[in-house]
Amino acid sequence: QVQLVESGGGLVQAGGSLRLSCAASGTIWSINTMGWYRQAPGNQREVVATITSGGKSNYANSVKGRFTISRDNAKNTVYLQMTSLKPEDTAVYSCNAGDLTTPTLRLSSLWGQGIQVTVSS
Repeated sequence: QVQLVESGGGLVQAGGSLRLSCAASGTIWSINTMGWYRQAPGNQREVVATITSGGKSNYANSVKGRFTISRDNAKNTVYLQMTSLKPEDTAVYSCNAGDLTTPTLRLSSLWGQGIQVTVSS
């Protein structure tokens, strides 16, 4: 069974840093785009950052210059380094794998369970 498992969330003071990790488990042949999304209470889910298998990344304007997305294709893992955190970054962060291929199936999209990030002022 293929799944995404996130780690690294928690509580941090404003101005602090956190590093999120998301690992895809199971036998995986390839993953096209991986990304991080977030949803704050009362808000819709929004994209934070995405990265292709070739390393091309995109960021939401609100996190540019503060967050860095990276991935290790050999480990099927994506990371989100978050610095200069603000209270408005508080949300549940979820990992997504797009166009994932295994020996037995192809998934257009796979989501992790989500992880809480809380930034106190």
